[in-house]
Amino acid sequence: MFVNIMTKLFGSRNDRLLKQMGKEVTKINALEPAMEALSDDELKAKTTEFKERISQKESLDDILPEAFAVVREASKRVLGMRHFDVQLIGGMVLNDGKIAEMRTGEGKTLTATLPSYLNALSGQGVHVITVNDYLASRDADWSRPLFEFLGMTVGCNIAGMAQPDKQAAYDSDVTYGTNNEFGFDYLRDNMAFSPEERVQKPLNFAVVDEVDSILIDEARTPLIISGQAEDSSELYRQINLIVPTLEQQEEEDKEGEESTGDFTVDEKSKQIYLTERGQIRIEEIMQEKGLIQDGDSLFSASNITLLHHVMAALRAHKLFQKDVDYIVKDDEIVIVDEHTGRTMEGRRWSEGLHQAVEAKEGVKIQNENQTLASITFQNFFRLYNKLSGMTGTADTEAFEFNHIYGLETVVMPTNQPMIRKDLPDLIYLTAEEKYEAILADIQDCVERGQPVLVGTISIETSEFLSAYLKKSKIKHKVLNAKFHAQEAEIVADAGKVGSVTIATNMAGRGTDIVLGGNLDAMIAKIKDPTAEKIAKVKEEWKEQHQKVLDLGGLHIVATERHESRRIDNQLRGRSGRQGDAGSTRFYLSMEDGLMRIFASERITNMMRKLGMERGEAIEHPWVTKSIENAQRKVEGRNFDVRKQLLEFDDVANDQRKVIYEQRNELMEEADISEIIDNIRKDVVTGLINQHIPPQSLEEMWDIPGLEDRIKGELALEMPIAQWLKEDSKLHEETLREKILEVATEAYREKEKQVGADVLRQFEKAVMLQSLDSHWKEHLAAMDHLRQGIHLRGYAQKNPKQEYKRESFELFSELLENLKFDVIGVLSKVQIKAESDVEAVEEQHRKADEAPKEYTHESASSSTQDQGIARVGRNEPCPCGSGKKYKQCHGKLT
Repeated sequence: MFVNIMTKLFGSRNDRLLKQMGKEVTKINALEPAMEALSDDELKAKTTEFKERISQKESLDDILPEAFAVVREASKRVLGMRHFDVQLIGGMVLNDGKIAEMRTGEGKTLTATLPSYLNALSGQGVHVITVNDYLASRDADWSRPLFEFLGMTVGCNIAGMAQPDKQAAYDSDVTYGTNNEFGFDYLRDNMAFSPEERVQKPLNFAVVDEVDSILIDEARTPLIISGQAEDSSELYRQINLIVPTLEQQEEEDKEGEESTGDFTVDEKSKQIYLTERGQIRIEEIMQEKGLIQDGDSLFSASNITLLHHVMAALRAHKLFQKDVDYIVKDDEIVIVDEHTGRTMEGRRWSEGLHQAVEAKEGVKIQNENQTLASITFQNFFRLYNKLSGMTGTADTEAFEFNHIYGLETVVMPTNQPMIRKDLPDLIYLTAEEKYEAILADIQDCVERGQPVLVGTISIETSEFLSAYLKKSKIKHKVLNAKFHAQEAEIVADAGKVGSVTIATNMAGRGTDIVLGGNLDAMIAKIKDPTAEKIAKVKEEWKEQHQKVLDLGGLHIVATERHESRRIDNQLRGRSGRQGDAGSTRFYLSMEDGLMRIFASERITNMMRKLGMERGEAIEHPWVTKSIENAQRKVEGRNFDVRKQLLEFDDVANDQRKVIYEQRNELMEEADISEIIDNIRKDVVTGLINQHIPPQSLEEMWDIPGLEDRIKGELALEMPIAQWLKEDSKLHEETLREKILEVATEAYREKEKQVGADVLRQFEKAVMLQSLDSHWKEHLAAMDHLRQGIHLRGYAQKNPKQEYKRESFELFSELLENLKFDVIGVLSKVQIKAESDVEAVEEQHRKADEAPKEYTHESASSSTQDQGIARVGRNEPCPCGSGKKYKQCHGKLT
């Protein structure tokens, strides 16, 4: 209450920020007449003037009003578009490293040109990041005339580009591209074999379009570059045949009674658990097939791989549905993004899940992968000196943006008042009744000519609804993951009179639905365009536009609630752009996934007791509140998943930085002989310490053992026992010095034989190859550690602290093994000519050029095992918080 009073007196922080920036807008508007008076050449010359002022230590904030005024004037001349005042404020928000929440149709693409131009003046580059290649290319082409008019270059960074083209894109002042491609380029640069192969410059300033989709939805899963491991496709096929013979347990076990099924499914957490009966049954089947020995257990150390395959197969069959989570296309499994409804070509689930789905669908099974490099979006985007973003729906996730990225969310006012009508939800008892009501609503709109956009949350629903409309002979178009090529055209027509469009998910589509149809698209279709033809099309469009407005604008029909309120708001936001009329309505049933899992049975029972007749809907605040509570629960759980992923990756991130910095230093240095000398000293000291403990008595020395180790590790015959007999003055310190001296001298002899230049090149090649090899093995070890670390909670240990401790030990082991490996190779190998060095480099390059896959790891598998037994209410929560399950994630269930 006190907070509300204070807000009324002084205004919210959002209001204060907008008021403060409004003063800057007044300054920019005051400069407009002066800018209009400039010739084109004088306006272009402003860019050179600004760069000179920055070189004389003037800050970007000092030149912001002038720079924004220049961009606005250039946009008027080149694009025929003038930035609204709210767009100028949006540009300031982005320049300040904040998130601008701008409603759909408010011109986010045009807004981004303001901070992009200003920050590009520093010469350090600007990245404008979008959700897909189509939008990146479209926005780059659209803004290129404006930036080039002002003397700046524009690049576009999309998947599949040749290296010289990528380097040219990154060398541009402003580079458009997708979040995945920027992230993968960062990882690829840190796998490069020479500085010339790298493409990215230091990460300076990023404007992230659809920031909620990229930094929230996609941040549940890390980016992974992986290579193929051993072939185990036959094993997947064999285990795939076992799963259909297993029975699902419908009810929980009662004390003293045996399990009635082989496994249980937890839809809320997307987990599967084997029962005791299921474990015994699988063991029996596997013994019959010869997969495990008689009397052996599925849970023994030697059968961990088999258990991994069984759990993957169970998840593939019971949790992942065709045409919802994936589609089968060209004899391949293609993942469908649950948030955007887009197919993700080339991406694969990890941990054998993708192969298990391939076995289930009977398509060719591709080999499992080994992780070569990995980073989370959180840790990638935090590498930028300044990060900003824009979206239509950020306020519901403002806490997470601030907590994870340090980004404040500023809600922008609309340029025109919002007059869209958001009608109350209608809840039906069954899905059949719901679809009947949806059909009636669509028929009513079609008869009147009002355009309709029907939003679904899966391909399956969109295709079911499409078939339903075909039966009723209603003409419509389907926009989902299967029809990317026609996407822009379908969206362009979605606002025409009488059009009906079904869309799996409108998040990230990036194309506004204009009432009456998209004028630019209509003009582009004109054959042999003339001024008269264009004028005629414009006149026709105005009539159609007004007609749709009179009919009530675009009507949104949503077939069910998404698990996130933000996605629902994105769908609503497609209607009512720029002050247009519009309406939205959500149709729900008690059989919907979200309602079935989270809405209480009390509501269903209440609806039945009320004696509701077929086709009758309920509108009640209780039900709406129950749905919103369910959405909050899912949002809270998803935030926990992302936060937990980040906490685990933060440990790996510190190690990643050390390795990548070391790698970059190695590539930049022409001569690493000093590093090699220091490593040799460490290795020799370590060998001696193992056999001659520091400051120990001679009786404790293991001289024969030391001689053998030196021969094995350094390929040197050292008669240490003879030295000690012949020289009575030799004691521990002088002996250590002599061993190191002999080892160094032997290496110097090798240098004389092959030449210093050849050896320097060879040292660098061996060091890089060893570093990469050990880092890959370390990533695999970290993956295995992370998968089982939650089990430490049962021993009353904090899994996160255990993970930190053990990962540090693994990293120390990596550094130690790396030293021994490098010195061992350099000591043992016989280099005869420069061709030997080239052969080593070629071997490394071949490994680097081997086919790689660029994937998003499965969200649920990122930090916890797939579950062997159900967690008890009083047991430690598997998430690793250290709390009891009932006080942590058990609350949600």
